[in-house]
Amino acid sequence: MGLISKLTKGAVAKKAITEAKKPQNQAKIKNAISSMRGKKSGGTGTSTSRRG
Repeated sequence: MGLISKLTKGAVAKKAITEAKKPQNQAKIKNAISSMRGKKSGGTGTSTSRRG
């Protein structure tokens, strides 16, 4: 049972990596990441201020 689970996870990971390499999907991924970062910080995602 564990072997099948590992094989399935590996296949899904391989498919995700293959899709992420495509240029049209890279733009979608970047937009999704910036959107999530904006939601996580509670802002609009345009703030670039840092401590330091």
